[in-house]
Amino acid sequence: MRITQLRSFHAVARHGSVTRAAQALHVSQPTMTTQIRALEDSYGVELFYRHGRGLTLTPTGKALYAVSLRIFSDEAEALGLLKEHGGLRTGELRLGAVGPHHAMEIVAAFQPRYPGIRISMRPGNSEEMIEGLLAYRTDVAVLARYHDDVRLHAVPYRTHPVVLLVPRTHRFARHRSVRLAALDGEPMLMREPGSTTRHALETAMQDAGVSPTVAIEIGSREAIREAVILGLGIAAVSAREHTPDARLATVAIGDARVETTTVVVCLAQRRESRAIAAFMDVVAELA
Repeated sequence: MRITQLRSFHAVARHGSVTRAAQALHVSQPTMTTQIRALEDSYGVELFYRHGRGLTLTPTGKALYAVSLRIFSDEAEALGLLKEHGGLRTGELRLGAVGPHHAMEIVAAFQPRYPGIRISMRPGNSEEMIEGLLAYRTDVAVLARYHDDVRLHAVPYRTHPVVLLVPRTHRFARHRSVRLAALDGEPMLMREPGSTTRHALETAMQDAGVSPTVAIEIGSREAIREAVILGLGIAAVSAREHTPDARLATVAIGDARVETTTVVVCLAQRRESRAIAAFMDVVAELA
């Protein structure tokens, strides 16, 4: 059975006339008649009683019409869904981010334009975000560290210096900047391996011939902040992500350029997807 045959049958059953059905489907009457005859002949059934007043459905025709009603109703629903999603009136965008600041900044610009797109966000470090993209768990990721990868499409967004976060009572708090050598032997609170901020600081310290003393390894910015307040050590943070607090001070690194660059990334093969493309366009406008 061909779908064109079923569509012709459905139209005639619905309109009760070959003429009106042909007009509805924009085909000729002979074409409609041929399609229905072919369907009946293929299965050896009679779908319509033909008489001078027109056509009426046989019991088999009535049963088939009930099925065709469901089929073409589902087809109309599917077409409506695709049109809505294609026009970005509805849908979902799964966003991954290493931190909330830039991600929320972009979402704040995106959402008023596409209010029907529901956004879900999951946190993690840059390595976890890339894994999520490649596994199709995430549509777009806001990263702080990125290496060229042919599988990914990336748009640079912002660059910020890495600063030291210290208790207000710490000796470094009296200075605007310190040299990397001053960190030798200093208890450091480090993010988990894979953290961009940690990578940036460790690379700079290694270049300066200084080995970090890792006091505690902590997997969240909020916990790092609380640990610094309690005097458990000092930490490196992106200047953009520090919220002023009377108990804390930030100190620049004076003899090295330590930075993190925020990059927004998606799978290269999915960059033309409507929701992803719209989000990346907003990123390009804000960058």
